[in-house]
Amino acid sequence: AVVGMLTGCVQGEFFPQVNAATARVLALEGCDVLIPPGQGCCGALSVHAGRPDQARRLARRTVRAFRRAGVDTVVVNAAGCGSSMKEYGELLGEEPGFRVMDLSEFLVALGPVAERHPLPVTVAYHDACHLAHAQGIRAQPRELLRGIPGLELREVPDAAICCGSAGTYNIFQPEAARDLGDRKAEAVASTGAGLLVSANPGCTMQIAAAMRRRGAGIRVAHTAEVLDASLRGVAL
Repeated sequence: AVVGMLTGCVQGEFFPQVNAATARVLALEGCDVLIPPGQGCCGALSVHAGRPDQARRLARRTVRAFRRAGVDTVVVNAAGCGSSMKEYGELLGEEPGFRVMDLSEFLVALGPVAERHPLPVTVAYHDACHLAHAQGIRAQPRELLRGIPGLELREVPDAAICCGSAGTYNIFQPEAARDLGDRKAEAVASTGAGLLVSANPGCTMQIAAAMRRRGAGIRVAHTAEVLDASLRGVAL
């Protein structure tokens, strides 16, 4: 497959290693990965903030960048971005001319190619709301993680409850978001897992901060990073 890859704003600035891992995983699974310049912000945060005109302007720029690249599939590793980009048809009044797929959704549909090496780690997987609720993607990340030898996947209690990040919610409603974050951190801690895996950068930062407040910091990673370590046979 030949795919385009969104680098994103928050993901690109705070978690560039996730983008690098995403590109490597796609390449190891047999894909040619195109990362067009000038893609900019996809408009998701503007949608979350109730700024549709700004969102449309940013979305059109992103669409132009991927159209110029000539791809028919754009793979996204940030749940909030993927959710908004899948609604470009409604936002812009026309379809963008390419399909948008979350990384886990795409990889499961593609099927495994590269060998998975063992990773002896216990993982608590967090369902990002924009992935689980908005996109209906719950099974695919778990399928990818369970396909790694030696990895033990542990479910987080009350997994469907928001962590409080929710796009820009934790900025504009910090007290309520903090309460949600503390509840999510307690649920994650109850699993006894050594690694928290999430598919959204906002969630990752929100839960990690709440865990630190508890005095129980936890390592965090994206699904792409876990797969990348397994495919390359390196420590996570």
